[in-house]
Amino acid sequence: MKVYNNVLETIGNTPLIRLNKITKDIKATVLAKVETTNPGNSVKDRMAVKMVEDAEAAGLIKPGGTIIEGTSGNTGMGLALACIIKGYKLICVLNDKQSKEKMDILRAVGAEVVVCPTAVSPEDPRSYYSVSRRLAKETPNSWYVNQYDNLSNTVAHYEQTGPEIWDQTDGKITHFVVGVGTGGTISGIGKFLKEKNPNIKCYGIDTYGSVFKKYKETGIFDENEIYPYITEGIGEDILPKNVNFDVIDLFEKVTDKDAAIMTRRIAREEGIFVGNSAGAALAGLLQLKDKFKEGDVVVVLFHDHGSRYVGKMFNDDWMRERGFLDEGIKTASDMVARHASKELVTCGTEELVSHAVAKMKKFNISQIPITKDGQFVGCVDDTTLYQQIIENADLINTPINQVMLPALPVVGAKATVEEISRKINKQVPAVLVDLGEGKHHIVTRHDLINAYA
Repeated sequence: MKVYNNVLETIGNTPLIRLNKITKDIKATVLAKVETTNPGNSVKDRMAVKMVEDAEAAGLIKPGGTIIEGTSGNTGMGLALACIIKGYKLICVLNDKQSKEKMDILRAVGAEVVVCPTAVSPEDPRSYYSVSRRLAKETPNSWYVNQYDNLSNTVAHYEQTGPEIWDQTDGKITHFVVGVGTGGTISGIGKFLKEKNPNIKCYGIDTYGSVFKKYKETGIFDENEIYPYITEGIGEDILPKNVNFDVIDLFEKVTDKDAAIMTRRIAREEGIFVGNSAGAALAGLLQLKDKFKEGDVVVVLFHDHGSRYVGKMFNDDWMRERGFLDEGIKTASDMVARHASKELVTCGTEELVSHAVAKMKKFNISQIPITKDGQFVGCVDDTTLYQQIIENADLINTPINQVMLPALPVVGAKATVEEISRKINKQVPAVLVDLGEGKHHIVTRHDLINAYA
């Protein structure tokens, strides 16, 4: 019988799939190494099991012990499988930007999940690096994995993934492209491939908010490069020991928006349901297309499965809230369509300033048109209004007509985004759109930003 003894034996031997539609304008052959067929649905299964087995061999983890790790979710899943088979407990520490699906999956396979804030420095005691280390110190018979600096991470890909890619391409691979987080994947695969053929190029995909690209190009660790970003699984605000910059020929940065859009395109155009880091990797590959020529064989690695992002990149509302959906906004009516179901909030000239403030808080808005006898005669804007109240607290109980600004400009439903942008400025916070039949709606600076995003 052809039977595996346990689920860990099914890790590896993932397929290499030709990409046809998204990469049709690239002269080279582009192949995707799709790691979702691993039992934990990600490339991280490989290194998770390797790190555990090496720790066992070194006596770092004892029977019945607890494994602790800071993870974006995928390494945690690989560790969970290893812990189930080998009888260990698992505590996973995640950033709060990670998808709910990842957290739910980890809990489903028995891991304890601790969630930490993303927007703190690595040294902050609340960071997932610090919390992981603290839990390891406080928990008896525990082992802190530290995938960032644990070189078994790199070794796993040197021993497994690199040889698979070499064999699957019959040694014809010319370029390897992959998102870089802990660095083990690109460093292990890159080392193996370059030992086989030093001419093979390894391109790392980075994200805005990460330090890798600038450090590679200048040798400077620039803290000004660090800021929160949405893309999951790649980029870092530290320099992990697993990142071998000598193996990586260059880094290419990809925006959160481009990564998210490409994640959806891979599913819809290639039929491959993969995650956010795959979207970033393929978007970066397209940005680098001038580096590929006829006859080249380019392999891009797809890290994990799309099921972990159904509430994010594959959710239209989530994408729309971040301005990631290209909805063809060209006119005023297009812009108000986003909130057309909501009534235009107004105040009468004789209402008190306190009424306007209450409406701004209730409806979470910044501007309110002021009416009299059915006509727009003025407006109030939160910035100006609050400044006036700070200077004279008694204004809160005075009629709005004593503090209102001039009426907002009115445009037709067919007014272009460019026309509207010329009317909105420092003094004019919004415009009113005449939709006909006595109906009006408002377009604000925020709407303009979303239209251009």
